[in-house]
Amino acid sequence: MTYTYEYPHPAVTTDIVILTVLDGALKVLLIKRGMEPFKGKWALPGGFIKMNESLDTCAARELAEEAGIKDVYLEQLYTFSGVDRDPRERVISVAYYALIPGKNITLEAGTDAADAKWFAVDDRPELSFDHSQILDMARTRLAAKMDYSTVGLKLMPAEFTLSYLQDVYEKATNKPRDKRNFRKWVFSLNVIEATGKKYSSGPHRPAMLYRVSAPEEVKNIR
Repeated sequence: MTYTYEYPHPAVTTDIVILTVLDGALKVLLIKRGMEPFKGKWALPGGFIKMNESLDTCAARELAEEAGIKDVYLEQLYTFSGVDRDPRERVISVAYYALIPGKNITLEAGTDAADAKWFAVDDRPELSFDHSQILDMARTRLAAKMDYSTVGLKLMPAEFTLSYLQDVYEKATNKPRDKRNFRKWVFSLNVIEATGKKYSSGPHRPAMLYRVSAPEEVKNIR
């Protein structure tokens, strides 16, 4: 069956803000564009949706194709529809943000990406399109949700100390935390458990290692 419409159809893309805490800073994954527009400039991973896929599928595919990253937490952020946001044509972008642990990350640029690299959110290069606006919104959303949900645990490796957990929360939200109150809050969520192992670093007393007790249950708490 053929359909004819009076109005032209805009193109739809997904753009992904993937965040981690690495080397003591909140960082974002950027790709160097390998084609026009903005060839050689940095941008968020993303691309056009195919006719046979959902938005979620498109976001996951683009992240795997452009940065070699798979199986990560993805959440829709916002729909960006500025008329002149893309010089090629009328493009609406559904943005996502993703969180991954900052340890043992391997990046691999591919498809139309010439390179993939982590940048500190506060020390990033000029971004293509309206991607700075998208990144800023993602950072604000993450900081807000980490105050009332377990989403921050998506940034944790398999095992971690409570000090490391607090440090990640502070770096991700750019806000200091009281040690006692932070630990009381974390334990009240009932989503982490001691592993029975300890981590030793320097002359300090070894610290207990923890893990997420039920990863499938780490979700938003409203």
